Amino acid sequence: MSDKMENKKSWLRKNGFTAVLLIFIALMIFSPDGKSCFLRQISATVILNSKIESATQENGSKKEEIPPYFSVTDWSTGKQINTADLNGKVLFINFWASWCPPCRAEFPSIQKFYEQYKTNPNLVFLTINLDENPELGKKYLAKEHFTVPFMAPSSEIPKEIFEGSLPTTVVLDKKGAIRLHHKGVADYSTNSFYDQIEGLISEK
Repeated sequence: MSDKMENKKSWLRKNGFTAVLLIFIALMIFSPDGKSCFLRQISATVILNSKIESATQENGSKKEEIPPYFSVTDWSTGKQINTADLNGKVLFINFWASWCPPCRAEFPSIQKFYEQYKTNPNLVFLTINLDENPELGKKYLAKEHFTVPFMAPSSEIPKEIFEGSLPTTVVLDKKGAIRLHHKGVADYSTNSFYDQIEGLISEK
């Protein structure tokens, strides 16, 4: 028995890095929280972040990528919201699910962003849950003390907005044009992103 123990200790001394790597891989495979923590560190570097695009193209013409309207239901009020009724406001749209590690990774930044702008009448948050069982999404928000609006689709989502990747984040300007379309984890609580949002809000 002692020989086996000595062999294990000897292996660990010689292969410490391999052992740590194996533990890391196991966490990535079996622990959603482990994955989300790792992805959160990556998103904090801003390497994966997308930028809000200019309203004009290089040739000077206006961008007119305006997707079809769609509806969501706010579960806290039961109210149905149609994006057609939100023209004149900047829309921050995020598609997420409680089982999705990248969604969990970026959600703290979305919560911070929401807290910063929730009282701004010119910015609307459509945080749209895609759990098969919405109760799982609600429990996740409650567990983490997140207060972003809990919404679910109540109509077909246009493919220009969402094609199935989670998370997906879209920002529409006041005219309804797509100014950001990002698939994957990102950090939405940075000063640079706030500056971009302020720029959109100030546009006529």
